[in-house]
Amino acid sequence: MQKKIPLFDGHCDTLSRLNYVPQEHIAGNSGHWDLDKLGRFGPQAQVMSLFWDSGKPFTKHMVKQELRTFKREVSIYRDRVAFCTNMEGAKAAWKENKVALFLSIEGAELWGCTLDDLEKAYAAGVRIINLTWNHANALSGSNVEEPERGLSEAGRAYVQRMQKLHMLVDVSHLSDQGFWDVMELTKMPVIASHSNSRAVQNHPRNLTDEMFTAIMKWHGVAGLNVYTDFLGQGKVTEDDLLRHLEHFLALGGSRAVALGGDWDGCRSLPEGYTGIWSWANLYEWLLRENYSEELVNDLFFHNFARVMNKL
Repeated sequence: MQKKIPLFDGHCDTLSRLNYVPQEHIAGNSGHWDLDKLGRFGPQAQVMSLFWDSGKPFTKHMVKQELRTFKREVSIYRDRVAFCTNMEGAKAAWKENKVALFLSIEGAELWGCTLDDLEKAYAAGVRIINLTWNHANALSGSNVEEPERGLSEAGRAYVQRMQKLHMLVDVSHLSDQGFWDVMELTKMPVIASHSNSRAVQNHPRNLTDEMFTAIMKWHGVAGLNVYTDFLGQGKVTEDDLLRHLEHFLALGGSRAVALGGDWDGCRSLPEGYTGIWSWANLYEWLLRENYSEELVNDLFFHNFARVMNKL
């Protein structure tokens, strides 16, 4: 019997995908995240994002529909998954050999940018929020729209309330100035759930060395993203992903780099990658290349789990 691989992945857009293909489920589907193909992993946790392009009509309706879809799927597969809001719940799920599922929102405007909206998101079980997706909103500019704009006064109040609630601020997609405004305010770990290294692939969605170092300072994590646009140019392979990992490790990030595949949010994956189950190939390759088992398990599981203990 093959050894189980511990896995804590910080980002997937499977719930959004199920809005497009409502006949499918989190098991037995044709996407990147399929419960039936996760047998190599355990214990396992997945952060599932509520996401819809807020530039499209009916945004809030679609996000609320995704929340209903999530609750439906948890009910259908309750013998295999558990909806968790803290690590105590996750540990209970793992004792029953279930996948622990956490909820995030990818772009605060999808739910609403007021403090009342934030409280309602918390009450719904959301524990991680990307302040922006690609669109600027009332809280901040993004990496795409108004990239020079940082946090507004409303954005500062929003971050402060999130941290009082022990919710994790996710800076993936945020403007550079917004990132530094968050770091100026923060009193707890900050995450970049699915962001790579800008020094390796010069893309505004990636983190500069200074950003990654700041995340390390606050004991947060950055999750490696498998979307080829953020990995390299031309024919992208696992070697490109490894260059990002190696760069973060060279900065001293053995406790700050994690996994955040962006599954079902990617138009293209590295050669040989077909879904989250492909993480198993990376795990085995790293061990064969004499990365320590401790480092690999930190990357795959312990680093993200440690930050989630702050919830």
